[in-house]
Amino acid sequence: MTIETKNITKLFGKQKALNNVSFTIKKGELVGFLGPNGAGKSTMMKIITGYLPFDSGEVFINNQKISSNNIEIKKNIGYLPEQNPLYTELYIKEFLEITAGFYHLKNKKQRVAEMIELTGLGDEQHKKIGALSKGYRQRVGLAQALIHDPSILILDEPTTGLDPNQLEEIRELIRQVGKEKTVMLSSHIMQEVEAVCSRIIIINKGKIVADGGIAEVKSGSLNKNQIVFAEFNLPVNKNQIMEIAGVENAVFKNNIWEIESDKEIDIRSAIFRFAVDNSLILLTLNEKQQNLESVFQELTQK
Repeated sequence: MTIETKNITKLFGKQKALNNVSFTIKKGELVGFLGPNGAGKSTMMKIITGYLPFDSGEVFINNQKISSNNIEIKKNIGYLPEQNPLYTELYIKEFLEITAGFYHLKNKKQRVAEMIELTGLGDEQHKKIGALSKGYRQRVGLAQALIHDPSILILDEPTTGLDPNQLEEIRELIRQVGKEKTVMLSSHIMQEVEAVCSRIIIINKGKIVADGGIAEVKSGSLNKNQIVFAEFNLPVNKNQIMEIAGVENAVFKNNIWEIESDKEIDIRSAIFRFAVDNSLILLTLNEKQQNLESVFQELTQK
């Protein structure tokens, strides 16, 4: 199923938490939703689930408009909120059976057993939720979000409080689930997003500031300019480089040219032609890559 938001605006008093936010997540995509604290991530996720009303705009789940009373659409959504509210006095199996009852599942006990196995709760299943560690509580939250086999999964900070071993187990679970479902997850851990997602959406102060594939965002191709590194077998002066169509600036460092161009032009092919026309051998031709954390900081601290 697809998720589509069109010009969503949400106000809390005079504060504009979301400002004309629009994006589409296609069926089968696993998308990371990033932003600093207070950027509007959790607000947007609550709106998509139909939990929180909004002031203007539209949200569509598989081309059907969602609203707070549209129960049929909500049946297709699994949601793990950031705070993960659980009934701590209930046993794990008891809680999951009650959750399965909310969805009128006929095979409740079988489905609960499947979720316990899937989320690695087997050794803890006879404990009360209040006796569990933070990591295992997160697993219970994931189990309740998945128990009705939703087509869309909304995960708000799903790996909060997990140790490194648990972290990798939950990441692998999300990867496996993402093969069959449309998944949107928020996280402050850049390595987690890179490990799990193929696309990211970055929101800052209620507005989308980046939306694209991981490599696309890291390369800076969503920003103003493209930067590539070129090394030739023979000396080349700056005037020659500046004559290449599309080049805006060039700096020579450590025998390598750092060449900047407008993002509308992929300068690499022009540099290659320049080398051929001047009987030069290209020893290096790489597009500048940044880590996701530095790109995130650049986009959210402007």
